[in-house]
Amino acid sequence: MKQFIAYLALVVKDYDEAINFYTRKLGFRLIENTVLSETKRWVIVAPPGNGECSLLLAKANGLEQLKAVGNQTGGRVFLFLYTDDFYRDYKAMMEKGIHFVRQPAKEGYGTVAVFEDLYGNLWDLIEPSGIPIA
Repeated sequence: MKQFIAYLALVVKDYDEAINFYTRKLGFRLIENTVLSETKRWVIVAPPGNGECSLLLAKANGLEQLKAVGNQTGGRVFLFLYTDDFYRDYKAMMEKGIHFVRQPAKEGYGTVAVFEDLYGNLWDLIEPSGIPIA
């Protein structure tokens, strides 16, 4: 049996501002942007060289979902963006105004820094040691 996680839903305030952030600031590819109704779209973005998992940008619907925007994990790092060249990507992200809340550090598992997305969700940018990024 083969199973994998295809999408992670990320609750956002606005489809277009989220698409803009992920594609222009982080360099993700817009995989799909399909209108489903007047208020709902199927929007998928993925980092370059992405394997099987992408982000499904889901517009918040109602007060409870709006409260979750930017805090889907209670302030913990939510997503982990692996890279084959940490300092290349770190520099590019800094130049595009990405806010890092923890500066680069060498850890046993690799080089890592923590950044915020446009809503405040925390991400690790990681170049793992000893694990080739295919």
